[in-house]
Amino acid sequence: MHRSSRPSPARSRSLALRASLMRHAPTPSEAALWRAIRGGRLGVRFVRQVPLGDRYIADFLAPAARLVVEVDGGYHASRRAADARRDKFLARLGYRVLRLDAGLVLQRLPEALALVRAALEEAG
Repeated sequence: MHRSSRPSPARSRSLALRASLMRHAPTPSEAALWRAIRGGRLGVRFVRQVPLGDRYIADFLAPAARLVVEVDGGYHASRRAADARRDKFLARLGYRVLRLDAGLVLQRLPEALALVRAALEEAG
């Protein structure tokens, strides 16, 4: 079954509401990364908690670079297959996905930022 990348109006509203709630209650690792990348600090504009396609919300998106940055906490260890399907779906929409471990972001933020910079450079 092929699902359209355009959500129904009801689904779109639901995703937008969920994204808004997530923007107002970030995880500690999401908040730390946002402080470091917001306002074009890496030379490109990022937005956070953005609905993409018909069922996903990206943690961070650099629209000009078509780069999605996901901060994965412990929850994602049991969701590897689901995350792989999500990444494949986003790739079909033209996005590259960089996954950062939440512990890396919290404990070694400069290293996490170096990975984001490298991904942005690849986008050229």
